[in-house]
Amino acid sequence: MSNLLQEIEAQIAGVKTSVAKQNVGAVREIGDGVAKIEGLTDAMLNEMLDFGNGVTGLALNLEETEVGAIILGDYTSVKEGQEVRTTGKLLQVPVGKGLLGRVVNTLGQPVDGKGPIKNETSYPVEKIAPGIIRRKSVSQPVQTGIMAIDAMIPIGRGQRELIIGDRSTGKTTIGIDTIISNARLNKAAEAAGDKEYRPLYSIYVGVGQKQSNIARVINVLEEAGAMPYTIVVVASASDSATNQYLAPFAGCAMGEWFMDNGMDALIIFDDLSKHAVAYRQVSLVLKRPSGREAYPGDVFYLHSRLLERSARLNEKYGNGSLTALPIIETQLGDVSAYIPTNVISITDGQIYLETDLFYQGVRPAISVGLSVSRVGSAAQIKAMKQVAGRIKLDLAQFRELAAFAQFGSDLDAATQAKIERGKRIVEVFKQPQYNPISVEAQAAILWTAQNGYFDDVAVEKIKDCQNKLTEYLTTRKSALMAKLAKEKALSDALTAELKAAVTEFKQTYK
Repeated sequence: MSNLLQEIEAQIAGVKTSVAKQNVGAVREIGDGVAKIEGLTDAMLNEMLDFGNGVTGLALNLEETEVGAIILGDYTSVKEGQEVRTTGKLLQVPVGKGLLGRVVNTLGQPVDGKGPIKNETSYPVEKIAPGIIRRKSVSQPVQTGIMAIDAMIPIGRGQRELIIGDRSTGKTTIGIDTIISNARLNKAAEAAGDKEYRPLYSIYVGVGQKQSNIARVINVLEEAGAMPYTIVVVASASDSATNQYLAPFAGCAMGEWFMDNGMDALIIFDDLSKHAVAYRQVSLVLKRPSGREAYPGDVFYLHSRLLERSARLNEKYGNGSLTALPIIETQLGDVSAYIPTNVISITDGQIYLETDLFYQGVRPAISVGLSVSRVGSAAQIKAMKQVAGRIKLDLAQFRELAAFAQFGSDLDAATQAKIERGKRIVEVFKQPQYNPISVEAQAAILWTAQNGYFDDVAVEKIKDCQNKLTEYLTTRKSALMAKLAKEKALSDALTAELKAAVTEFKQTYK
C-alpha cells in the first residue's frame, strides 16, 4: 500500500502546471489545393502548417484577416472549419548520399517502390544563395561528352547554362547525355582508384513532364549504369501545381548539400517553362495580381533565387560546386518571349537548339551562332583549347558562306575549300544520343579534322571514318590516349605521336 502511495505522490510532484501556447486557426475556404485560413496570427512566410491527418501546408500569403496556404500532397481530405496549427518550421526535404539511385517526389519521399530512404539530414527548400565572398570563379570543366558543347560552348563546374529550344529538339537528351558522361567518368575514376578526380553527382528534376517520359529517362539512366550517381525528383503533369512549383527548389536543396560538403553536383531542371506555368496557377488561385502574359510579377525573382543557388565555392568554404542546366521550351523559336528572356538574363550562357537543324539531321541540333558560354575556355582542358579555338569560327563562317553559295555557282578555290571543310566539321559534330565521347577522343578527332586529314574523305563517309579512327586510337593506341588524358595538353611530342598514328590509320582506311 505504501509503495502505491509513494508512486502517486511522485506522480503528483512531477505534474507540470505550465501553459503551452499553440497557434491555431480554422480553414475558411478550400479549393484547387489552396486554403484560406483565419485566426492564424503568428504564421511566418514559407512556414509549414499542420492540417492534421498527415497533411502539410505552406503559408504563402499573409494578409490582415487571413493566411493563404498551399497544401502539399493530397488536399481532398481537408474540410472547411478544420483546425490548422503552425509548426514553427520551414519546409525541409531529406538530403544526403542515401538519395542517390532513387526516384523521389517533391517532399523527398520515395516513389520507386525500393523501400524507405536512409535519411541522413534535411535541408530547407528555400535558402539564401551563397554570397559573393564565398564564391570563386569557374575553372573546372563539366565534361558533357557531347563534342559540339565541350569544344565550342564549354560548361564549367558551378556555371548555369540554359538549354533552350522548341519542343522535341533534343533538350532533355543533352541533360541525360551529361549525366551519363559524368557517371562513366566517376566509375572509371573509382575503378582506377584515382584520388585526384572529383566525382560529379547528378540530380534530374522533372517538372510537369508526362510520367511516360520520366519513366523513359529513368530507363535510359539505368541501362547506362548512371543511376547510382543520380537522384531523380519527380513532379509529373498529374501532380498538383503546388508540387510542380516546389520540385525544383527541393532538387536544388539536395544539390546544395553536396556543394556545402565539398562535393560537386549537377542539377537539370526539366523544364522551367512548366515551372513558371505551375507558379502562375498557384498565384492566380491565391488572388495575387497578374502581370505580363498573366504571370505574377515575381516570376523573375522565382527563377533568379533558384538559379542563383548554383555556385562554385572557394577553398575556405569547402570548394564544392553546384552546376545548373535549366531547360526552357520556346514556341516557334521565339527567344524574346517573357520567360525565355528572363532565364537567359539569369544564366551564364545558353545552348540554343534549332528545329530546322534537327530535321536536317544535324543532331544534336545546336545552333553555333546563337549559343554562347559566358565562362568560355576557362572551363576547358588545355588540349581542347588548342584544337577548338578556330572551330567555332570555321563553322560560323561555313554557315554564312553556305547560305551565300546557294545563289552563285562560280566560287573561288579558297571559298570552295572553306565550304568543303565546313561540311566535314558539321559531320564530325553529329553524334547519336546517349553516347558521350571521352574528352581525349574528342581532342584527337578535332585535331584530325583541323589538320585536314578528313579533307580527302567523302562527306557521307566522314562519320564512318571518325568512328573507325576513334576505335583505332582507343584500342591500338591506348597508350597515346592515356598520355593525352593524363597530360591534358598537346605537347610537341604528343602532337608528333598523334600525327604518326593518324597517318598510319589513313593508310589502312579505305
